[in-house]
Amino acid sequence: MGFAEQRFNVNLSILFTELPLLQRPAAAAAAGFTAVELWWPWVDSPTPEQAELDALKRAIEEAGVRLNGLNFYAGQLPGPDRGALSVPGEESERFRANIDVAAEFAGSLGCTALNALYGNRVEGVDPAEQDALALENLVLAARAADRIGAVLLIEALNAPESPRYPLVSAPAAVGIVDKVNEATGLGNARFLMDLYHLAKNGEDLPQVIADYAEKTGHVQIADSPGRGAPGTGSLPLEELLDQLAKAGYDGWVGLEYKPGDRPSAETFDWLSR
Repeated sequence: MGFAEQRFNVNLSILFTELPLLQRPAAAAAAGFTAVELWWPWVDSPTPEQAELDALKRAIEEAGVRLNGLNFYAGQLPGPDRGALSVPGEESERFRANIDVAAEFAGSLGCTALNALYGNRVEGVDPAEQDALALENLVLAARAADRIGAVLLIEALNAPESPRYPLVSAPAAVGIVDKVNEATGLGNARFLMDLYHLAKNGEDLPQVIADYAEKTGHVQIADSPGRGAPGTGSLPLEELLDQLAKAGYDGWVGLEYKPGDRPSAETFDWLSR
């Protein structure tokens, strides 16, 4: 199996960002994509005005693409934050306020995957307190996802770029997946396998795939070390995706790479190779 046999969707929070948000779904469609994913687009607001939600929904529908992945509110992303759900105080409250808003928006577009970024460790706060808060919030998020027939994704990031984020290995993220499923009994928490982040952590990617393909709900890719398009770094992405398919993963693969100094539409030449 090569790249041509994969189902790719494009992340509109990192690609096509040279365009206003509402123009990006159509740009993705023009580039040949049938599905898109997004980080929470309103970084300053977990509860944007209904008109803003409606405008984005309309842009996605009119472009004729499917939304198949959405992050819950995660603070300033891109920026210093790596999620809000384990951060005591106002940020955790903002995450909770966002849960039903994000789930309702995702459900209205048939989106079946919601990503909940764990959040950074906070200086002076007991990590066990943050983990208890995280589990409470992830249980709420998993139940909201279940109501719209979606999975809840838990993602491992990489330590060099996210030094205060506690989930910086596949086993750490999968451990949280298991805890959430045990707490809810729903079984809808899944691992978000981002091959770029795992590579930056120095993990054995074939072993990660062998161990966790069955618990994986979504896959994201970028080449490493530069987080560029496939072929700009040293990751054998075609081989890794082939291994994932043989291990039974038949879901979407999200393109979450930086276009560099080229227009996003010019960075997909690797797809035809």
